Amino acid sequence: MTDQIVEKVAVQTEESRNQGRRAFLKGSAAVAGGVMFTKAASAAEGAGYDAKKAVAPYAGKEEITTVLQDGAARKTLGFGVRKYPYGMPSPFEKEVQRRTLEWLTPDSMASITMTPLHQLHGIITPNGLHFERFHGGVPTINPDEHRLVIHGLVERPLIFTMDDLKRFPSVSRIHFVECPANGAMEWKGVQLNSVQWTHGMMSCVEYTGVRLSDLLKEAGIKPEGKWIIPEGADAAGMARSIPLDLAMDDCFIAYAQNGEALRREQGYPIRLVVPGCEANMWVKYLRRIQVHDVPMQHREETSKYTELMPDGTAQRFSWYMEANSVITYPSPDFKMEGPGKYFLRGLAWSGRGKVAHVDISVDGGKTWKEAHFTSPVLDKAWTRFELEWDWDGSEAFLMSRVTDETGYVQPPMPQMRKLEGTNNVYHRTAMVTWRVHAWEDGKNGGLIENVQY
Repeated sequence: MTDQIVEKVAVQTEESRNQGRRAFLKGSAAVAGGVMFTKAASAAEGAGYDAKKAVAPYAGKEEITTVLQDGAARKTLGFGVRKYPYGMPSPFEKEVQRRTLEWLTPDSMASITMTPLHQLHGIITPNGLHFERFHGGVPTINPDEHRLVIHGLVERPLIFTMDDLKRFPSVSRIHFVECPANGAMEWKGVQLNSVQWTHGMMSCVEYTGVRLSDLLKEAGIKPEGKWIIPEGADAAGMARSIPLDLAMDDCFIAYAQNGEALRREQGYPIRLVVPGCEANMWVKYLRRIQVHDVPMQHREETSKYTELMPDGTAQRFSWYMEANSVITYPSPDFKMEGPGKYFLRGLAWSGRGKVAHVDISVDGGKTWKEAHFTSPVLDKAWTRFELEWDWDGSEAFLMSRVTDETGYVQPPMPQMRKLEGTNNVYHRTAMVTWRVHAWEDGKNGGLIENVQY
């Protein structure tokens, strides 16, 4: 199947005007609002373009008549080839980097850095900006010495070298990977004022590797084999229990990311890819896979990565990351530049499949309009959305709400908190709200802040 760019325009109906939030959360609502685009924005409009109308907003303003001057770059030669054998970003982009909160964890060996989502474009995260999550630091592994063992309830235990793995048929897919603790600090209330802090424990890249099902078939699963236990070669010995049905579906073992070998912090030389599921299941530095008849109840799925519910019980094996979305521009990382035309942009994703549509509200959820997609719509991957907005300078509350192809609709935070309480730190996938201060609001005019609405 070929994935295509999908541009959707909703037509508002009387029925959609009357839809309540509860109906949306049940996945049965129609989409409200229409997306309007300026004639000048599309060359396809041809004769419909009105030049006088296009320049009308600039009437009475001083015309720029100064001659464009040659800068320093025009007056001297630049550096030559192989100055940097491995290309690096411009020094003017040095602020675009992964960041961490020093107080979040007691040390850097079992910690996390977050991707600057608000500074990315498209749906592919550069390798150098991919978020990091370590449980025992980053090992340095010689790929020539590394081995992958498949054993347990199999007919033929196997040991693979890296060269062995690369002889199998390869597969390349684009998927997001998200820590289930993404947004964990927002459960009890607003804590941080940046998209990097609220949503940065995730990335989206192209992985290349070998299907896990091909390797398991090569080993031959015994009838009593129902689970696999992948284990990493790092100091943490990271391991998770994964049902065999899931392992045989779309999981694969990646040795490359965005066209090059995995980075050390991303599991070099190989890691497991479990599309749509919690990042902790994507075991890095993969050294062995044991086929078992029951889940292992490893420390990473008992002491951590379980959800403490209001009644005191703990919910386990919540593998899939539900549909989520966020407006990345404008967001608390920016300040409005005055009333006028803006394009609200953001990211949407779902661990259950493809994004179906995204709605945007500028009044805190009272009314909604459907955004259009500006990227390919792929399975279990980021999707870019955008909506034109004429800001009149008054206070606004920006929200996005995604619906995936299963009909699941992203819930508001109060509903999620009512259902799961405030002791949980995982799977916070509720809508967020950015408050835009009125332009005339003194020193705060145009500032944007994270609020829970």
